[in-house]
Amino acid sequence: MPVASLAVDVLLGTEPVGVRGRAEALAATGVDGVFTFENAHDVFFPLVQVAGAVDLDLMTNVAIAFPRSPVHLAHAAYDLQLLSGGRFRLGLGSQVRTHVERRYGASWSRPAARMRELVLAVKAVLAAWEGTAPLDFHGEFTSHTYMPPVFNPGPNPFGPPPVLVGALGPKMTAAAAEVADGLLVMPFNSARHVAERTRPAIERGLAAGGRYRRDLEVVYEVIVAMGGDDAALAAARTGARRLLAFYGSTPAYRSVLEAEGVGSWQPELQAMARAGDWASMEHRIDDRLLAAVAVAGSPEECAAQILARYGDDADRVCCYFPGYPVRDDDIAALAAALRSPA
Repeated sequence: MPVASLAVDVLLGTEPVGVRGRAEALAATGVDGVFTFENAHDVFFPLVQVAGAVDLDLMTNVAIAFPRSPVHLAHAAYDLQLLSGGRFRLGLGSQVRTHVERRYGASWSRPAARMRELVLAVKAVLAAWEGTAPLDFHGEFTSHTYMPPVFNPGPNPFGPPPVLVGALGPKMTAAAAEVADGLLVMPFNSARHVAERTRPAIERGLAAGGRYRRDLEVVYEVIVAMGGDDAALAAARTGARRLLAFYGSTPAYRSVLEAEGVGSWQPELQAMARAGDWASMEHRIDDRLLAAVAVAGSPEECAAQILARYGDDADRVCCYFPGYPVRDDDIAALAAALRSPA
């Protein structure tokens, strides 16, 4: 049986200056959408720059949710939905406790429960603006009961934007499946971890929310080591190993290593990271783990691996090209292969 084609999103960039030209170049490759992530710049501003310039789907992947008010998130999502003509997705993520408390100065506790409530609060605000329900949201972490007309933009002509949640662990995955419009399955993952932990958590969440699989957009995020020749592929594999080592050093991602039988590597990688021994971290990622967690090869080979791993389960994929120069013609070949599998 042939595997269904997949829509593909790629990283737009994170700086708001000069991003329009990059969006136009990516649109020419045939990808379906672009996303931003939150690092040294605000996650929304690049998308504002390109919303009216290209006919691409736009997504935050992800906006860190806990330091932001649900009303702030609703306003940003509403306006990007308006600017893009209905092509925006609000992707939210929780981040780890150290960043939320020490970098953002915000509160962090029970992240799955907090995220579940935050999604419901954002959707309640959007529903109030649509006129489908009064704003009367009472939660454990936030409440919203006041929306005078002067602060209400009214119904969005393109409908309320979808709200997606980035998740890896079973609690956050289940929470996303219960209340969100979509799930962003984190890129440090493997087919075995998905089968053993992600899919069962999705099923539990859908059941808790009285929902069906068709009610949830599932977006798999994939680390792609892609090159059209040997030199490019070698650089891509090195970039992927470095990213995998970084992820693997974080306790939150240990479950993926455990699923692959190398859970003991997490404290080893963490110790190396604390010592600044980045070279040893990279070399700790062997070919087997690289093949299990990332995909590597030519554009066509990477597309075939993505389709074989997630094609029966994914609604679309987000592709990461970590720390190496990727050619636009290779991106075009990848997008074409995912859209029209052999």
